[in-house]
Amino acid sequence: SRLLIAANPSLQRASAEIGDTLFLTVRTGNDTLCVDRRIGVYPIQVLSIEIGARRPLGVSSAGVAILAAMPAQDARKIVTANEKRFEAYQTDVAAVISHVTTARRRGYNMREIGLVQGTKSISTWIKTPDGQPAAAITVSAVRTRLGPRREQEVAEILLREARIIEQAIRG
Repeated sequence: SRLLIAANPSLQRASAEIGDTLFLTVRTGNDTLCVDRRIGVYPIQVLSIEIGARRPLGVSSAGVAILAAMPAQDARKIVTANEKRFEAYQTDVAAVISHVTTARRRGYNMREIGLVQGTKSISTWIKTPDGQPAAAITVSAVRTRLGPRREQEVAEILLREARIIEQAIRG
């Protein structure tokens, strides 16, 4: 797809710079779908999601980021539609909406506790030329790798690459 091709140089660059596992996740209906994964060079890698893994939007760090890039009422509609599916992931509508609101305010999503115990994730959204959030780039790492200063550095790299991918999609 156009997104995969556009994202490739960015994923390579960010992976080399950051050293932790990077994921590219797309929105498909009310779900997220992991479409690419780059394993970093750091000896401990967090492989929380396989390529091809589907999750209800709002469950993963990428899903929260994608929802945060939408108008609030659109996000709420999807989150409400996914309510029944959240139980399997030990979350609920209120928690998801709260994460989405925080991410929207922050400009990216930072998940203190990843889907895997002892991990932390940072995600930035990617919008299509018409302004719709279509995807997200996520870094997942061992918690100790993402202290406050490094969180900032990683977020800045991901934000930079998300903008580069958006430009590339615009072509």
